Amino acid sequence: MRLASVLLAAVLPAHASLPDPKGLEVVPYVDVQRYIGTWYEIAAIPQSFQRGCTASTATYTLQDDGTLKVLNQCRKGGLDGKVKVANGRAWIVDPSTNAKLKVSFFWPFSGDYWIIDLAPDYTWAVVGHPSRDYLWILARQPRMDPTLYQTLLGRLGGVGYDTGRVERTLQP
Repeated sequence: MRLASVLLAAVLPAHASLPDPKGLEVVPYVDVQRYIGTWYEIAAIPQSFQRGCTASTATYTLQDDGTLKVLNQCRKGGLDGKVKVANGRAWIVDPSTNAKLKVSFFWPFSGDYWIIDLAPDYTWAVVGHPSRDYLWILARQPRMDPTLYQTLLGRLGGVGYDTGRVERTLQP
């Protein structure tokens, strides 16, 4: 296990900069074509709209106008529960990085969606909010290596997140 930690630390990209207590850094650049597709929620700071959700996923589809169609799905009450669907739209607000987006599920209301950590091969991502009240750890597969997960939690603590609020998401 110790060797795995050392190897993961060697291949994980370094955070874009030192933690800034006033601001939240995003990754240097997001290739939107590589980011689109389905992501599994590995863990999150629970939000009221996600109460009772398991098997949560988010699917992003690039639209002709450059926006992203967002399809969030989960199962209410357990892995065999009824599927809950939320459709939204996202748009890039920082084209120099593509890492800062706004997401809206109920127009005209929108929220910040900042990509604050990302695997070089786009197999996992961490999405946050400048307030640090919102957080999602996402992966292309429903499971994440435990050592990687702990490494990400350590990074999040280093940029001011209360990692005690982060809860694992039950996936099939």
